[in-house]
Amino acid sequence: MSNATVSTQSALQDLANRHGFSLDAVQTLFRAIQSGGGSMAQFSHYELGGSGQWMGGGMLMIGDMFNNNLKSRVGSLAQDLSNLYYNQPAEPAPSVQNPQSGGMQFNSFSNSNANWWPSELGHPASSGGQNNLSYAHFPDSDRLAIRLDGEVVVFNTQGLSIGGFSQQQSNGLQGLYVSTNRGQIAVSSLPRV
Repeated sequence: MSNATVSTQSALQDLANRHGFSLDAVQTLFRAIQSGGGSMAQFSHYELGGSGQWMGGGMLMIGDMFNNNLKSRVGSLAQDLSNLYYNQPAEPAPSVQNPQSGGMQFNSFSNSNANWWPSELGHPASSGGQNNLSYAHFPDSDRLAIRLDGEVVVFNTQGLSIGGFSQQQSNGLQGLYVSTNRGQIAVSSLPRV
């Protein structure tokens, strides 16, 4: 990490030692957290269970999905790295690389082009996208904004606790699902605002 300050590099090494991961794995996750604005990450590293996604609200998915011990360690590391991100001096964010997992790609909140949703919704708790589809989730106002082929549609999430998004090989909204406290729900079944 050539753009990391000496103190940040030292903190990353300390976290690698504390959590039992290599410095390379910790740097990979930290770059992903930087790209996600400190509150989310999409990453891929064999020590971290392969490809994965993390959101500060507690959502974590890793490729080694049945390894609960590893999932707990990665979640703890991600939270510590998020804390480091918010407490470090400002540094230039790394360039975002396309994920190899084929999953949703998270956007950085610092990207001015990312604010495609209606301004009255404020800042999303999570956002991401792939190909011609993007989403932004606003749990405080029970709203989910979807941009498909440039058209923005806002849905009422009706108090659902959303923990993740998935897109199946289908055209339009028909293939977009949210993982909720009530199970997996098709976005197209939510009421439009």
